[in-house]
Amino acid sequence: MLSGDLPAVMTTSSIAFVSSDAPGSRESAALLAALYGQEAVEDAETIVALGGDGFMLQTLHRFMNTGKRIYGMNRGSVGFLMNDFREEELRERLEAAVPETIRPLRMKAENMDGKVTEALAINEVSLFRQSYQAAKIGIHVDGQEQLSELICDGIMLATPAGSTAYNLSAQGPIIPIDAPLLALTPVSPFRPRRWRGALLPNQVSVRFTVQEPIKRPVNAVADHTEVKSVRRIDIAEARDTTATILFDASHSWDDRILAEQFRY
Repeated sequence: MLSGDLPAVMTTSSIAFVSSDAPGSRESAALLAALYGQEAVEDAETIVALGGDGFMLQTLHRFMNTGKRIYGMNRGSVGFLMNDFREEELRERLEAAVPETIRPLRMKAENMDGKVTEALAINEVSLFRQSYQAAKIGIHVDGQEQLSELICDGIMLATPAGSTAYNLSAQGPIIPIDAPLLALTPVSPFRPRRWRGALLPNQVSVRFTVQEPIKRPVNAVADHTEVKSVRRIDIAEARDTTATILFDASHSWDDRILAEQFRY
């Protein structure tokens, strides 16, 4: 879009409220629909999602590439991707909200039977050992071998949006949402013991190769899609696929990232 161009539609006149199955979320959605009206989801310009981060992920997947803007209101436990819940001045908050574009990762996972499963990941693509045996995983970046053998419980490739989720729990770095980076983070690495992962440009392709896949089986997970007993996983940013998430101007993604890094 050229700097002088204006988007076709940027108003919040039509809103659809969607919610998780939790009673509190459903009640809040019904209350807000009574206050502000309820448009059909296919016709709404803005989707207001009520729940936690898990439901927000589902909503972002559901409306990927539709052009709809997704505004979350927290009715769950964590809500890092959500805004605070308030009944008042919702339209004003939506008009002032800051949009951020999310580009997911595309996973292509091949299992032991040669079947390839494709899935999108807004947060991360993760590999986990399936048994008591540690996994052995080789890592290639843009076709070049970077690590011949990582012995670990697992490994993940996380987006900026997912860098504050499981990636952070595994001691991975937090990434600003507009940074052109991906976090490659091991889970309980045993060899090389001191390897703590890498920050990669978001334009690269990454391949994980599972070594001794029969003796040391590994599962792959892209957000909510799991593939069991994989032997090779290819991951790259899905550049033709986007979702738009809205954050309150008073508590932007950058503000949340900054606050998270100074928690102790």
